Amino acid sequence: MTEAGRGALYAIGAYGFWGIAPIYFIWVSYASADEVLVHRVVWSVVLLAALVTVTGQWRAFARVFRERRQLLWLLVSSVLIAVNWLIFIWALQNGRMVETSLGYYINPLVNVFLGFAFLGERLRGLQWLALILAGIGVVNEVAHVGGVPWIGLGLAFSFGTYGLVRKRVGVNSVLGLAIETTLLLPFALAYFAWLATQGTAAFGAGDPTRDLALIAAGVVTTVPLVWFAAAAMRLSLTVLGFFQYLAPSMVLLLAIFVYDEPFRAGQAVTFAFIWSALVIFSVAALYDHRRLRQFSARV
Repeated sequence: MTEAGRGALYAIGAYGFWGIAPIYFIWVSYASADEVLVHRVVWSVVLLAALVTVTGQWRAFARVFRERRQLLWLLVSSVLIAVNWLIFIWALQNGRMVETSLGYYINPLVNVFLGFAFLGERLRGLQWLALILAGIGVVNEVAHVGGVPWIGLGLAFSFGTYGLVRKRVGVNSVLGLAIETTLLLPFALAYFAWLATQGTAAFGAGDPTRDLALIAAGVVTTVPLVWFAAAAMRLSLTVLGFFQYLAPSMVLLLAIFVYDEPFRAGQAVTFAFIWSALVIFSVAALYDHRRLRQFSARV
């Protein structure tokens, strides 16, 4: 199998895993969303420490902690990813899976907007059209729901801003997440200690099966990230970008056909605008990718 073929399999594995991840987070909803977030941080630290050891990255890990500027940016990104995780978990536990799907459909368009707003990237006609269609979709949602779709926008902008910050840091995904979760670890442990003193912690309440399920949060967080990193090493960002729609599509199907979430006519219109925007965005990205390859071939 070619490297590109392996990259495609890793991408399908990563985005497919993220697509079924809601099943896990709904399963552990006997614990509150904030406690699940705590376990996601704590057990990810354990698993990522093992990965850093296996890949021999402890020197790079220590080097980042000596670079105050890098560490500060990673502290910001750790807060952003924690906010993203908390919104996602809370939404799933409260029957708002369709809205999480909307958020991750919007995310690529948010990335384009953030690149324009903060990195000085120029937008071409089709990209502007995609952003306008996405904006109309959001306005439609506001009109039909009577409020801002804060879950979808919160997920899209927290993750988009997280990606923007991580671009400034320049560390690989596994090492970066290891540092981010390490920075969050003291707060997570302190919060869990408080939950335990209040008698509201689900972990350690006497059910080993439930405890093991919460420990699995580390695997659920880390495994798809490793597969994503492996895919990113083998595929161009343009090609990888086409796989990212797999996860929200699977989440949407789960919401409607497995968890019986309502999918209103107004939401269908919203998604129609978002999907149209993504088609235009993808066509533009594919055109640019082919034009760049043709230019490189001539050179």
